[in-house]
Amino acid sequence: MARLTSEFWVSAWLRQAALDGLVAVLRRRGAAEAGAIFVKLDRLDGRAALYGPAPQALAADDGVRRFQLLLESDPLAVEDRVARELRFDGDLWLVEIENRAGDPRLELARD
Repeated sequence: MARLTSEFWVSAWLRQAALDGLVAVLRRRGAAEAGAIFVKLDRLDGRAALYGPAPQALAADDGVRRFQLLLESDPLAVEDRVARELRFDGDLWLVEIENRAGDPRLELARD
């Protein structure tokens, strides 16, 4: 099954978050076709999490983007990890969502 472009996926994800009454913003625009997508979750209580693309071995062949938790810590530690990811891949997308419930609104990979 064909996979949606990164640009299309991010646009749809942001729109769905807004429809659900959540604050979600695009912090960095990456490569439109296939840039890796990272999602920072701010729990608004001093905790944050970073989600990134799941390894291909954990992704099903159904065209759905799957993510894995990369780090759960304080917001500064998460921002440091984001900076490292940006040094490694300058074409990545970064979106951020605020959700006290801790739900990043992502399809998570199953081990």
